[in-house]
Amino acid sequence: MSIQERLKALREQMKEKKIDIYIVPTADFHQTEYVGEYFKARKYITNFSGSAGTAVITADEARLWTDGRYFIQAAEQIAGTTVELMKMGEPGVPTIKEYLADTLKAGGNIGFDGRAVAMSEGLAYEEIAKEKNGRVIYACDLIDEIWEERPALSAEPAWILEEKYAGETAAGKLSRIREYMKENGASVHVLTTLDDICWTLNMRGNDIEFFPLVLSYGIITMSQMHLYINEAKLSEEMKAQFAKDNILLHPYNDIYEDVKMIAEEESVLIDPARLNYALYSNIPDGVKKIEQRNPEVLFKAVKNPVEIENIRKAQLKDSVAHVRFMKWLKENVGKIRITEMSASEKLDEFRMEMGNFIRPSFEPISSYGEHCALMHYTSSQETDVELKEGNVFLTDTGAGFYEGSTDITRTYALGEIPDIMKEHFTLTLMGHMGLANARFLYGCTGMNLDLMARKPLWDRGLDFKCGTGHGMGYLLSIHESPAGFRWRYRAGETAVLEEGMVLTDEPGIYIEGSHGIRLENEILVRKGEQNEYGQFMYFETITYIPMDLDAVKTEMLPEETRIQLNDYHRTVYEKISPYLNDEEKEWLKKYTRAV
Repeated sequence: MSIQERLKALREQMKEKKIDIYIVPTADFHQTEYVGEYFKARKYITNFSGSAGTAVITADEARLWTDGRYFIQAAEQIAGTTVELMKMGEPGVPTIKEYLADTLKAGGNIGFDGRAVAMSEGLAYEEIAKEKNGRVIYACDLIDEIWEERPALSAEPAWILEEKYAGETAAGKLSRIREYMKENGASVHVLTTLDDICWTLNMRGNDIEFFPLVLSYGIITMSQMHLYINEAKLSEEMKAQFAKDNILLHPYNDIYEDVKMIAEEESVLIDPARLNYALYSNIPDGVKKIEQRNPEVLFKAVKNPVEIENIRKAQLKDSVAHVRFMKWLKENVGKIRITEMSASEKLDEFRMEMGNFIRPSFEPISSYGEHCALMHYTSSQETDVELKEGNVFLTDTGAGFYEGSTDITRTYALGEIPDIMKEHFTLTLMGHMGLANARFLYGCTGMNLDLMARKPLWDRGLDFKCGTGHGMGYLLSIHESPAGFRWRYRAGETAVLEEGMVLTDEPGIYIEGSHGIRLENEILVRKGEQNEYGQFMYFETITYIPMDLDAVKTEMLPEETRIQLNDYHRTVYEKISPYLNDEEKEWLKKYTRAV
């Protein structure tokens, strides 16, 4: 069916169920950022394939809200349909809640699949409906009613991340979680977020493309953990370990009935941003609900010493692969046919040579020329273009090694490029180095420091419509709360920067129809000097790949940035050269030379 036919079928279902406005989010039942094929309902009804966005359908309108990363992509993908793009955060563009409040008629009903909507969002929709003397209808998946060939839920096997990689047993993590519950007066903790559950149990799997997560729910009490999962995913060894840790197994969907049986004398710890609305609504009204951020969120964001040691190894492996890829690209562009997709595949070949490579850690962004202006562009058979000299190539990709996940971006000049591209590259480099070399007092959040990356751009009337960096999971989600860099407030990314957190530093410039620049390293939060002013902190860069000197206008570099770049390149050579042959070492010398 075409998008118009799907919308027509959906509206027929809405009419039948007495729903005036139907909301289709991006999420699965676990508020996961990237979702499996079964859960791509928003893509099915709008054609937009980005990782963030919400569709809102009425009897005569279809609107799509998404953020600045996807404005260009969304406009292209919904072209020719009646879906209207709503650019979040832009002047004059209402929020979804404002639109609902203005559009819903008296006595009207708002519908959505409550399993795919966060508790906090569902409650907001409920309040809007009540104000109009209507109600929310959440026990309905209308997309399922019209999606005739919907993919099945994943049944891929799960596996255990050994303690030599995780650094802590599941029993130890459960003990920490129970201590937090006790301190906050909770006797039960309901979990739906996959990365929190997988971190707790040292469990990984293949239920979501790229992210090694397992579809599951959890209920933690003071003596047991109830794990809701397709038991066929688990090996006998995993079952035995779970039994040893007093983890009881239940069918995946049974949690929706089981939470109805929670006794009224219990106190339940729930995270409004991470529990879905359907589960929240099924908890008996008389049960005390303690609404706080899941303790697992901060626990897993602060990496333990074993994880940090392994992450360093993963970064070193991926840096070596990138250096070899950069050399191959520079030496072969214009001589052999290289396309966006074949370049991405070549980089993964270099990664596989490093050992313990599992798979890419997220959908690769491999873009040339004007495609680089699309922040989250995915090359396809229809868009795959050949790389040619005279423009830039941007690779934003990641590797999942047993030693951890990586997320690295480099933009390369292919041959001689226009001066404006070099200027934009140099400004991006200045912003990147500014943040990477920040010194700050303990207590700062990413919002305090974001300006250090944007200042060179803002000074020249430029900006980029996304965050500057995000937390990194250890073989979990690539975009990991609760810390990140952005200048606008964003719920869930306001945590104080703690020693042991790993984040990305990735400013950029995106010129629609022409080019895009992004430079991304991973940085580790470290403690520095402590004096009468307090505890100072700093970032240690743990990614070691040259910044393409062919794209730098050295005369633009402030002296401080020039020194920082030379220091970084000196470290790159020291870290990477021992893994290279003589020819590769000579090549690397050229691209890490002092400027």
